[in-house]
Amino acid sequence: MDFDVSYGGAALAGFLAFFSPCVLPMVPFYFSYMGGMSVAELRGNGQIATGAQRRLFVSALFFALGVTTIFGLFGLGATAAGQAFRMWKEELSYIAAAVIFVFGLHFVGILRIPFLMREARMESKSDPKTIIGAYVMGLAFGFGWTACVGPVLTSILLLASMKETLMQGTGLVLVFGLAMTSPFVIAAIFAQPFLAWVNRNRRYMFYVERVMGVMLIVFAILIATNSVSILSQWLVENFDWSGTLK
Repeated sequence: MDFDVSYGGAALAGFLAFFSPCVLPMVPFYFSYMGGMSVAELRGNGQIATGAQRRLFVSALFFALGVTTIFGLFGLGATAAGQAFRMWKEELSYIAAAVIFVFGLHFVGILRIPFLMREARMESKSDPKTIIGAYVMGLAFGFGWTACVGPVLTSILLLASMKETLMQGTGLVLVFGLAMTSPFVIAAIFAQPFLAWVNRNRRYMFYVERVMGVMLIVFAILIATNSVSILSQWLVENFDWSGTLK
């Protein structure tokens, strides 16, 4: 498969979504819930017990798999819908560009959309300290529609709906999901230093949201001008590293 800039964009968007103001602050509470420890213990100077550390990592891993599963299913559905309405591809691409552009304006603070400030979640009653419980909790979070993740995920789904095959579209959303959840798993391994880092750098989360907004605006312009493939080709022709991604 030739290099496609949208996959790189999806990966960066997923990474930034994890560090957004409405995901990152929740990480300590998820760790506490899944590890069976208080937030004070996680943020303390004492070393986490080996058993608790292992439990936290395994739970985080299966939580991430649950989230990615839901995102993959969303991607499959979005791409299938795009295939069904292929005859209106050009018209739908303009609609997608307009929606993504509005989301971008929301993130940079130019236009605030009230319903994007709300949050919808499915609660899981499973024990998150078990593998199945952590996976089900991830499935529930995957359905969560927060002010940060919802618009970005919707934008990625719109991009997926314009892909040529189900594999390409689903793969795009899976890239986003893996990029968003991988930092969560890594953070679980280094829970205490990670949470200390978050406390020191909390003020920078504001800028993460702005960067996501700029990214969405750029992608909206690329879609509206049919320039995504042109940019991908330019990268392949001018950068050796992108030419190897096949």
